[in-house]
Amino acid sequence: MSLNNIIIILSRPAESGNVGAVCRVMKNMGLSQLRIVSPEMPLDNSLILSRAVHAGDIFEKAERFETLDDAVADCSLVIGTTRRRGEKRKSISISPRETASYVMGKNGKTAIVFGNERTGLEKEELDLCSVSSHIPSDDAFPSLNLSHAVQIYAYELFLAAAGEKSGQWVPADRAVLDSMVKVMSDSLESIGFYKQYGREDQERFFRDIFSRAGTTLKEARYLEKFFKKIAVLGKKEDF
Repeated sequence: MSLNNIIIILSRPAESGNVGAVCRVMKNMGLSQLRIVSPEMPLDNSLILSRAVHAGDIFEKAERFETLDDAVADCSLVIGTTRRRGEKRKSISISPRETASYVMGKNGKTAIVFGNERTGLEKEELDLCSVSSHIPSDDAFPSLNLSHAVQIYAYELFLAAAGEKSGQWVPADRAVLDSMVKVMSDSLESIGFYKQYGREDQERFFRDIFSRAGTTLKEARYLEKFFKKIAVLGKKEDF
């Protein structure tokens, strides 16, 4: 899924400053689709643009709706954020990281809905959502500022979409490691390393340590090239 298909929805926002701050964090993380539902009081455009800094365009092109029902009508997946848990507030609630991982495997528009700063999402609003999500926090003070909450979700979405391009450590899967270990063993065998038995044990050893190390795809490809070069140089020197 492209980040362009992620829609941040602010339902009944009360503070203009928070709306501006949300625009800023969205632009920081590559999100551009903002929808605003029935603000609690008239929004102060100048304050919003001031808090948005260089992300005023997010607010200027934001879509406005009277009801949350209308705001999510064209979305195939709707995720409601809430710190409150309970029998009547969805049976399952996932974390921001789980949310990002789940969303990245879907097609179509996905809305992530944030409620009013004081009351959060009402039950009726959460009922319109197909998934509930919460930010784990200290029970003594669990309520987060609206823009801070959006920042956490936006950051996880950005990482999930960018993968290794963001510097995120993504370990290679078993198939990649098996292929890498075979290249390493073939290279060693080509220069006479396995004159006696032992290749199988060494392959198992290599696979285990590289798996535990969380070797990335990029690192695996580098090691393959490294061992292939060893094989070429070894043959030249009759190693």
